[in-house]
Amino acid sequence: MLNNITRNRLLGFWFAAVAVIIATVVVTGAHVGLATAALLLALSIVPPGIILVLWPAAPAQTIGDILYTGNARRDRP
Repeated sequence: MLNNITRNRLLGFWFAAVAVIIATVVVTGAHVGLATAALLLALSIVPPGIILVLWPAAPAQTIGDILYTGNARRDRP
């Protein structure tokens, strides 16, 4: 399963988990001070930033790939 996950999907899961945690804090009425809010903000932004920097992006499609795809489609009967 983890071999098929993309970088964008993982980031989406991360932000969804952060949204659930924030909703839980609001619903329970827990007191969140300024320092705790800053810590939670840092913990919710730093890991996605690390993922974006370290995880290689999908290889960009080259002009040759685009032209080959276009020619291959035209050659089919």
